[in-house]
Amino acid sequence: MTDAVPAARPLRLVLAEDSVLLREGLVRLFDEAGFETVAAYGDAVGLLAEIEALKPDLAILDVRMPPTFRDEGIQAALELRKRMPAIGILLLSQYVEGTYAHELLSAGEGGLGYLLKDRVASLDELQDAVARVSAGGTVLDPQVVKELLARRTDPLRALTPRERDVLGLMAEGRTNAGISEELTIGVGAVEKNVTAIFQKLNLEDSGTDHRRVLAVLTFLQR
Repeated sequence: MTDAVPAARPLRLVLAEDSVLLREGLVRLFDEAGFETVAAYGDAVGLLAEIEALKPDLAILDVRMPPTFRDEGIQAALELRKRMPAIGILLLSQYVEGTYAHELLSAGEGGLGYLLKDRVASLDELQDAVARVSAGGTVLDPQVVKELLARRTDPLRALTPRERDVLGLMAEGRTNAGISEELTIGVGAVEKNVTAIFQKLNLEDSGTDHRRVLAVLTFLQR
């Protein structure tokens, strides 16, 4: 008789979203997807006060919440990185707040996601993002990447148009195989472009998707 294999523990989530309807809808969605929502808050203050006792795998935060509706969520994310470096963080917002993107990616070893509410195409996409960020990956909405790139265009002049395309997809968290499929070019060609990008920008390719995105955003923040 073989020993029974214990069931995997569901991912534990905490949520901060000031819209009651959206907050309750997300809790229901995540529970139906097999995640455990251990707490949900209408602001970042309550989440920060209790999160260490809850020990979640992932925190999902709106960017603009009470009291000022400016950047409470992303400031809370930075505080979480200091307290719990390994926690996954998923920003779910209507706005692109790029000011702290580099600092947030630089801190801690946990996964990071930034999705725009209006551009989440399906519930499966959101569930996949939760799983990927919880596993330490990076998920960035293409519009977030586009706006971050647009803020610093001059330093990119050394790149060819193809290298710019590859850089944008790298910043979305795409693998070389994913970039190859998106641009309909060979993986070998993608690898050559990636090498050229890092050489031209004096950035080290550490070999992981998260570090690739970090390197891109590090350059953008110079």
